[in-house]
Amino acid sequence: QVRLVESGGGLVQPGGSLKLSCAASGNILSVNWMVWYRQTPGKQRELVAKITGGEVTTYADFVKGRFSISTISAENTVDLQLNSLKPEDTGVYYCFANFRAVGSIVPTDVWGQGTQVTVSS
Repeated sequence: QVRLVESGGGLVQPGGSLKLSCAASGNILSVNWMVWYRQTPGKQRELVAKITGGEVTTYADFVKGRFSISTISAENTVDLQLNSLKPEDTGVYYCFANFRAVGSIVPTDVWGQGTQVTVSS
């Protein structure tokens, strides 16, 4: 059983920074990609940033230049550094991974439970 556990959310003032972390544990053979999504009030869940096993990164247009995704592949962790935060960044941030489990040839998806980010003065 593979689990994702997020941490690092909280309350921050506009213009501030937070670092979110996501750790995958379980019988993981390899991680194909890890993604941060978010769900802001009144909107559907949306992709924030993605990083592949080869550390190729993709960002949503609304976060380019402000957020940065990174990974420690050997530890199956992914971080999201959030800078220059705005009130509209408020929401629940979810970690997602596509991976191969030990003994399986079929990739599997797993979601974390989410971590709240609130940007307010």
